[in-house]
Amino acid sequence: MSHATALQSSAPAPARFDGTTFGLYVATVLLWGVSWIGMKAQVGVVAPEMSVLWRFVLAALVMWGWVLATGKPVRFSGADHLRFAVLGCCLFSFNFICFYYGAIPIPSGLLSVVFSLASIFNLVLGFVLFRQKVEPRVALGGAIGFAGIGLLFWPEITGAGFNAAALWGLGLCVVGTLFFCSGNMMSTVVQRRGVPLLSANAWGMTYGTLVLLGLNLVRGNAFIIEPTVRYVGSLVYLAVGASVLAFACYLTLLRRLGAARAGYATVLFPIIALAVSTAIEGYAWTPLAVLGVVLALTGNVLVLRRPAAKA
Repeated sequence: MSHATALQSSAPAPARFDGTTFGLYVATVLLWGVSWIGMKAQVGVVAPEMSVLWRFVLAALVMWGWVLATGKPVRFSGADHLRFAVLGCCLFSFNFICFYYGAIPIPSGLLSVVFSLASIFNLVLGFVLFRQKVEPRVALGGAIGFAGIGLLFWPEITGAGFNAAALWGLGLCVVGTLFFCSGNMMSTVVQRRGVPLLSANAWGMTYGTLVLLGLNLVRGNAFIIEPTVRYVGSLVYLAVGASVLAFACYLTLLRRLGAARAGYATVLFPIIALAVSTAIEGYAWTPLAVLGVVLALTGNVLVLRRPAAKA
C-alpha cells in the first residue's frame, strides 16, 4: 500500500459526530447487532461457503441495482479493480467463511465478542498503515469497552469448553476479524482515491462472489438452499440488511470518523445480540452483565466524544 502514504497528507479530518453520523452509527449497530442470530440460522444443512455465496449473490444484485439507479460510475482502472478484489476477499468472502465455520463449535454470543476485537485491530492497523495517531482517550475508551464486553459474556466464555474444537472456532473468528479490519484499511484507501462508496462495494461484492463460487466448485459443495422460512428469511435479511445497508452505513462512518472510532461500533454489537437473546431466547440478566453494559457504554462515550476546542 505505498499509495497510502501519499494519500495520508490529503486525508480529510474526521467529521464531527453530528446527527447524520449518529444515525449511521445507530443503523450500523442495529443492523449488524441482530445479524448473529441470522448467521447462526444459516449453519446446518447448507455448507457455510454456499450460504455465504447465496448471501452475496443477492447482496451484489441489490447493490448493482442501487449503483445503476443512482448513476454512479462503473468503469475504473485496472489498479482500482485490484483494490476491489482485495476488498471483496476481506469484507465479502473470507471473513464470513471464518465466522460461519466458527459458529459451529462455539456459542453465538461469543462470535460477537470476538468480532468486537475489530475496534482494537483497527487502531493498530490504522497506526501501522496510515500512521494515524491513537489518542490516549480513545485507547482508554476501547480498553474499558472491551473489558465491559468481557464481563457481559463471562459466563458464556467460561462455559464454552476450551477444547480443541472451541479453540479452533475462536481462532477462525480472530482470523475473520483480521480480514474484516484489513478490508477496512483497503476501503479507506479506495475512498481516499475518490471512488464512490456504492461503486466500490458493488465491485467488491462481485469479486467476493466470484471467489466464493470458485471455492464452492473446488470443494464440490452442493448448490442447494434449505427450503425453510428460517433459512430463507435469514438469508434475505443477511443479504440486504446486514450486507448492503449495513456495509454502506459502516464504510461511510469509516470515511467520516476514521477506522478507530467507526470500528468501535463493533463493541456494541454484542449488547444488541444479548437484547435479542433476552427477548427470543429468555437470556437471564445478572449483576455482572449489567456492569458489563455500563462499562461498554462508558467506553463508547469516551471514544466518540470529541474533546472541547481550546479557547
